[in-house]
Amino acid sequence: MKGLIGKKLGMTSVYDETGAAVPVTVIEAGPCVVVQQKNSSKEGYSAVQLGFEDQKEQRVNKPAQGHFKKAGVSAKRILREIHVDESEEVTVGDVINASVFEEVNYVDIVATGKGRGFQGVVKRYNFAGGRASHGGGWIRRTGSIGMCEFPGRVFKGKKMPGQMGDKRVTTQNLRIIQVRPEENLILVKGSVPGAAGGIVVIKEALKKK
Repeated sequence: MKGLIGKKLGMTSVYDETGAAVPVTVIEAGPCVVVQQKNSSKEGYSAVQLGFEDQKEQRVNKPAQGHFKKAGVSAKRILREIHVDESEEVTVGDVINASVFEEVNYVDIVATGKGRGFQGVVKRYNFAGGRASHGGGWIRRTGSIGMCEFPGRVFKGKKMPGQMGDKRVTTQNLRIIQVRPEENLILVKGSVPGAAGGIVVIKEALKKK
């Protein structure tokens, strides 16, 4: 099973084998413990539920306390599911760390993007806006959004001002530059969605380059 919960620590750069500086995102990958195993005969699909970061037991509600007690593991702050093949041998209580990515070249990372609040169309969708001269009179506005005749309404999905960011984002095929299992760190090339300290899910890339 090549999937983990992690935490984005920030960005830096490292030198590759050719001596070129490569921008990387540093991710604390695990350790994660298997809290629950799901199979196609009972739940209808095959997956494992991973737990990340210890939590005080009194800060977890009663159903969750029973869930962790049944698994025989300490309370965890973050729970996520990772789909696996039924042929993979994973049991409840197993601890998985960054070493699972030592033979992996590319990963997909799922995270929550930074929240930008309510934004206009220029920032949200890169609209050009109106011209500032020759009778423009408006610069950062949308412009015409409807029509006078049939159908005489604004279509759903029209690009308009609104909430920007704070959504689930998946970045695919990020190349792993380094794996440091003794520190539970992986370094991937380029940027990863979300702020530093945000929770991410790392999975082996399905479509490898």
